[in-house]
Amino acid sequence: MNSRKKFLYAAKVLPGAMLRARPSSAAGAVHLIIALADHFEPAIDPGDGQRRVSRTEQERRLECWKEEYPKAVDRWRDSEGRPFVHTYFYPAEQYDVGLVEILADHCHSGWGETEVHLHHGITEPDTPENTRRLLSEFRDQLTYRHRCLALEEGSDLPRYCFVHGNFALANSAAGQYCGVDSEMKILAETGCYADFTLPTAPGDPAQTAKINSLYECALPIEERAPQRRGIDLRAGRPPRTLPLIIQGPLLVAFGRNLAKRLLVIENGAITAPNPMTLDRLSHWKRARIHVGGRPDWLFIKLHCHGMDPTQKDVVIGAAFRRFLEELVGGAESRKEMLHFVTAREMANIALAACDGREGNPGDYRDYRFRRVKDLAMPGRRIEPVSASAKG
Repeated sequence: MNSRKKFLYAAKVLPGAMLRARPSSAAGAVHLIIALADHFEPAIDPGDGQRRVSRTEQERRLECWKEEYPKAVDRWRDSEGRPFVHTYFYPAEQYDVGLVEILADHCHSGWGETEVHLHHGITEPDTPENTRRLLSEFRDQLTYRHRCLALEEGSDLPRYCFVHGNFALANSAAGQYCGVDSEMKILAETGCYADFTLPTAPGDPAQTAKINSLYECALPIEERAPQRRGIDLRAGRPPRTLPLIIQGPLLVAFGRNLAKRLLVIENGAITAPNPMTLDRLSHWKRARIHVGGRPDWLFIKLHCHGMDPTQKDVVIGAAFRRFLEELVGGAESRKEMLHFVTAREMANIALAACDGREGNPGDYRDYRFRRVKDLAMPGRRIEPVSASAKG
């Protein structure tokens, strides 16, 4: 990152980071609602971001994950007896029927849920028409072929959560990696009810000045980057505009080695150099991401790239297991109630808080948007998505 980008990023986020980064004001036990947004790309090549590995290798990665992940997490359960889960945001432009079927089977066995991820506008700006087509086709494949995603009572429109590839939500990255100013409106019209893209990596122009928040867009959603401003979610005030913006933590933290790194930016990214630790957990809690009026329900949205082989230890290996052991084993002494949730469940719990619901947030995992697999719905013949995608 060059000096100018560092300066611009710091000027944008540091005021909010300093303001919000203080301990929770909640009395008594605190509920930690933890979701991991996995930018799940079986084709990822860690040596070349534009290259995809062979389909044979993608299938091998998925089968290994399906076999190994339950063994890694099954022993450690949250306060309701639920295992730690991923939300697998699968890239729409890389859709493969057989690969997604493996992932859907893994999710239907209780180890997470599949949602929508999209990279586009990489070589040239995308168009609204192509974006709508990609999202709609992939949404329908996930819903009717693989029994993923969700429905809301009284509607047959499939509903989904979203993560933008390269973090360029609604053309917010200085015109790169998207090109569609009206993307938020397209998301809303195709069934998206919550976006889990933010925060970005340090220096990324797509980062908003509004941080550590759960909110609805305050700017017209047909405009570029309407997430730049927002109305915080509050108990007793149901949101009017979807998709909700559900952010992960972004704050200034002291590094472990003070002689070398006095300050670091904590952005909830789970990477090989920065695995999950109790020290990082303390920072995530300091971000105090909550629905106004419910300070005892803290929302911790993290993100990772689970299919990147260079990240294996921190998402499924020894470092990850050690964190789960310490997290679960010490929860009672820290006066914490743990809730391991998917993106859908996190959004539902936030909406329940807006409606004034109290008590155990885990009771509201299916509050408004329920899994397709749990509902009776008519079959529908779906044609395969075309292999070509503009991006």
